[in-house]
This record gives sequence, C-alpha cells and structure tokens, in this order.
Amino acid sequence: PRYRPDWASLDARPLPAWFDRAKVGVFVHWGVFSVPAWGSEWFWWHWQGQHDAAYERFVRRRFPPGTTYAEFAPQFTAHDFQPRQWAELFRQAGARYVVLTTKHHEGFTNWGSPVSWNWNSVDTGPHRDLVGELGEALRESNLRYGLYHSLMEWFHPLYLADKQSGFKTQSFVLKKTMPELYDLVLKYKPDLIWSDGDWEAPDSYWNSTSFLAWLYNDSPVKDTVVVNDRWGRGCSCRHGGFYNCADKYRPGTLPDHKWEMCSSLDKLSWGYRSSMSLAEVMDDMSVLQELVQTVSLGGNYLLNVGPTKEGVIAPIFQERLLALGRWLDTNGEAIYESQPWRVQMENTTDTVWYTSKGPVVFAIFLLWPRDSFLHLCSPIPSPGTQVTLLGYAGTLKWQKSPGKGMLITLPYMLPSPLPPQSGWAVKLEGVK
Repeated sequence: PRYRPDWASLDARPLPAWFDRAKVGVFVHWGVFSVPAWGSEWFWWHWQGQHDAAYERFVRRRFPPGTTYAEFAPQFTAHDFQPRQWAELFRQAGARYVVLTTKHHEGFTNWGSPVSWNWNSVDTGPHRDLVGELGEALRESNLRYGLYHSLMEWFHPLYLADKQSGFKTQSFVLKKTMPELYDLVLKYKPDLIWSDGDWEAPDSYWNSTSFLAWLYNDSPVKDTVVVNDRWGRGCSCRHGGFYNCADKYRPGTLPDHKWEMCSSLDKLSWGYRSSMSLAEVMDDMSVLQELVQTVSLGGNYLLNVGPTKEGVIAPIFQERLLALGRWLDTNGEAIYESQPWRVQMENTTDTVWYTSKGPVVFAIFLLWPRDSFLHLCSPIPSPGTQVTLLGYAGTLKWQKSPGKGMLITLPYMLPSPLPPQSGWAVKLEGVK
C-alpha cells in the first residue's frame, strides 16, 4: 500500500521486525560541543541563549576574550577517530544497532551537508565525513546504522525568523531541515532515523508527514527504515514509528506500542565532559537493571556514550560497554528476540523480571538469593518442567512451592574474592 502524508495512514505502517528483535543499541553524541566538553551538549544554548553565569565564567576563564562558539569548530579534530575500533567495541558490547548524532541543535553537521556551508565536518574541524566513515565500519560489522538528526537549530537566522512569525513561514524547513534529511537518506541509506528538536513547532511546520510518506513509499530504505516519534509538538508518544516519549523514559507497566529507552552512561550529560567523575558514571548493576526492566516491558535499550573531540571513547565508557557485552554473551538468549511474558515482574522482595520466547520463559534476577533458593510466584510448573541457568551446565532441581509457583535450587557458587557479576537468568521450559 502507498502511505498518505497523514498520521492515520503513516501510523498504520508495521514496524520493520529487525528493530524489536535487536533490543540493544548504542547512542553516540559527538559534535562541536565536544570541544568545550563542559556542562553538557547544550553548551552553546546555556552560554549564549540563556547567558547562564556558570557558562559565561567558564568561557572567560578558559578562552580568549571575544571567543565565539564558531571558533570551537576547528578544534573538533577527530584526530584519533578510528571507526573500525568503534564498530568493534559496539559489537563486543552486544549492540545490534548504533545511532550517531549527524547534527545536534547547534546545527553543525557531521557530514558535508550542501546546505550547511562551512559549518560541517568536511569543510572545517576533522575535514572528514564522520557519518559516512562510521556507517561503513558498522556495516562491515553487521550492525544496523541509525542517524540522529535535530530538526531545529538554536541560532540559525532562518529558524529564528520562522519562529518570530509564529511558524507561519517555513524558510528554515524548506532550505535547511528537509534538504538535509533527504540528503542523509539518499547518501547513507540509514536503518533508523532518530528525530529530535521538534518541540517548538507543530508537525505541519516541519512537513514531517510528507517526508515520512516519501520515506515509506519511495526512499531506498522504504521497507527497512524505522523512525521514532519526535516529529513535531505533541507527536511524542502518539505518532511515528517506535515511541521514545521522553529521555530516559520508564513506563511502569507494559505499553501497547513498541518503545525505546535511551539512557546515558554519564548521568549528567549526553556529550563528553572532561570534568566527569566516577560517581557520575552509571555502574554495571544500574546498566543491567535498566536493560532488563526495559526489555521485559517490551522496549529497546539505547545506551549513550559521548566521545572526546579527538574521537576517543573514554576507557571508563569502554569498560562499562564491554561488561554489558560479557553479560549478554551469557544471558543474551533471554534478551535478544524475546517478547514480554504475561507477567513482567515478580512483585516480591527480590526483583525478578520475565521475558519469553514462544513457550519458553526466562526469569532474570539481579540479586543472588541469600539461601540460594529462587522463589518464583508467577510460573505454573508441570511434571515435565525443566529449569536451567544460562551459562551453567546441567539442569536445576525445583519443587512446587507451598503457596504458589515454584522454588528453584540454585547451584552452589564458590565464595570469591571479587563481588560476583550481577544478573542471572533461569530458563523455564514446560511452565504456564
């Protein structure tokens, strides 16, 4: 069927199956904001949009008087950017897709956009097509490629003029936003478009529905491309492909629409901060908790890193990503391609989350029970029920518990000088 440029038609498009199967992605926030590397990726706005005193003080202390934001661009060098190393790291982290910022609200494009003269990574800074280079490396590693793109730009004169008119004029959309979106799709054939920066104006101003109709009907990626829900004020959580709803969104119960939770390893920022401390970085346990909770509620988990201006992913971020990858090597069967079960979490003191694959149920528990007995209230066992622990050879003994559900005897784990990894999954066959 051909899709019409209206939400009723566009929202009826089935979501390409690869996205729900993938479950785990890595988000990368990289741009000129990686040069001051302070506060957050909203640096320019806080400094010159809001005239935040802390930002003004920071610039006074660190840069010559009269410095402009544009002068940061040549220092965005990407000298140490090795796309194949990034791709390998993300693959080892267990990611099935990667989303890169092609352009944040600052307007600087990480490819040679024909409508971003001199404010792009080919004309200045790295003098490289960052979007293209990473895409090539990811495809060699069989990872899906997503492009983040901000519809708006804080200080673009055409955008400011349209805003002044109450968004009655569309010069910015016609001369900047749309040409860039079409260029990205035709040049890089992305698997995913992660739209943002939509909230100030309605989707009619952005021409979102006509772009999406072209994307779904006639673009080179019409059958595989997935999009999110940020296409204009009021669209979030209502229209588009999968729903983001809000940054770090956590629904309390199972939503009836495919969704994604995006989270950042640096708890205070999406872009790189040189002043980041260890306490401000998510620990392994928190990452697992978010992943398991998200997937059991039918979501995908998109975990963000902010590289440095040279293109280095901080060792602490690499360490966290590799720890996630090791956990997924053992327990990925309970995550990838799974579906929510009839019960998503056990309402007991020990947090247990469920996923399923056909008749098989997985119970994922984040803390090892003190007495090594795992009590599950929700599954109804049968005489033929089999229980195994992922990553452990052999089957586990279980019995019907006196109340309801089942009591599983976990293997005896040798005391270790290191704290055990957290998060284990038992596979239940023959339960209802």
